[in-house]
Order: sequence, then C-alpha cells, then structure tokens
Amino acid sequence: MEETPTARQKRVWDKSAPSYDRQIQLFERIWFTGAREWLGERASGRVLEVAIGTGRNLPHYRPGVTVTGIELSPEMLAYARRRAADLGIAADLREGDAEHLPFDDDSFDTVVCAFSLCTIPRPPAAVAEMRRVLRPGGDLLLVDHIGSTWPPIRAGQWLLERFTIRAFGEYFTRRQLPLVRQAAFDVVEAERLKAGSIERIHARK
Repeated sequence: MEETPTARQKRVWDKSAPSYDRQIQLFERIWFTGAREWLGERASGRVLEVAIGTGRNLPHYRPGVTVTGIELSPEMLAYARRRAADLGIAADLREGDAEHLPFDDDSFDTVVCAFSLCTIPRPPAAVAEMRRVLRPGGDLLLVDHIGSTWPPIRAGQWLLERFTIRAFGEYFTRRQLPLVRQAAFDVVEAERLKAGSIERIHARK
C-alpha cells in the first residue's frame, strides 16, 4: 500500500526529532532571527500552536496565555512535553493533523504556526482549519521561509526543492500570504525579511 503524504511527514519528523533542536539552532541565529519572539509578543488568550514540533516557541509566550499544541509526530511531541515540563508550563499537547484539527469551531483567541506550512501536504486545508477554530476577531500568526525576492536565491531554493520535496516533503518556494487572503482573513501585518525569504504574517478572522 502506497504511503500517504501525511504518513510520510509523520515518519520524516519522527526520525528527525532527536536531532531537530540541534539542527535548527544555527538557522534561528542567522536566518529566522527574532521570529519566535515576534510570535510570542502577539499571541494572547487561548493559544493553539499548530505543528508545535519540539516546543521551541514555548519559552516566548507571555504569562497569562493558555497554550494548546497539536503535532503530527509523537516523537517530536515527546520533546515538546519535556520542554513544557522543564519550563513549568501546563500546556495541553496532543497528537493530531493540522489538516483535521480536533477542536470545535471558534475555540481559540490566537492560532500560531511557525516554519511548518512549508511541509504540511495541503496548506490550504490547514489554513482553513486554523480559521475554523479561531473565534471571530481572533488572530492568526504565521512565520515561514518562502521563495526569495532576489532571483539568484530563489533559483537556489528551486534547485534545493528538487531534493527536499522528494526526501522530506519540504518546500522552499511556497508562500502563505495568498492562502491567508483566500481564506478570508484580514491581514493586519505582513513583512518579508532576509532577501524576502522569511515572511511574518499577522491576520485576523
């Protein structure tokens, strides 16, 4: 039986879990600089983090928020649970699929997703689910790497994708802003950094 894209992503992230934090640290210093702080400053109330991974955003949430996290990979989720315990954060962390969120409509004040829509098999479905679970007036906060505005970098990203899509299901030239607009969000704030290859989006339902 052929492996589904979602099953493949689960397998890839389960395998990557032990080395993920070590591998991502360099990128966070030189490429994703300040992204997690940006998210934490804007998240409020009942927060859902989609694809929480190993929980690297957890230290950046402000006091008073309640954090729920969903993650496809049980191995990644185990690291997130340990991080939450070490930080003394009573987060509700559970296994689940971003394309089929196990929550009622209008359940959260803020939905956060960081560096994950680049690997989710069907990003429009995930964004639609994020909108569904947000209350009216709730905030969507996204950060991801996207296709650069500088042609030489974008060409390199395209070439890199020839390997990463097949091996890891990871895209470097996707862009989330059109999906956010198509899902009928109001864009409050959007900025591109690092030669246009990193985008931060704050939108509202």
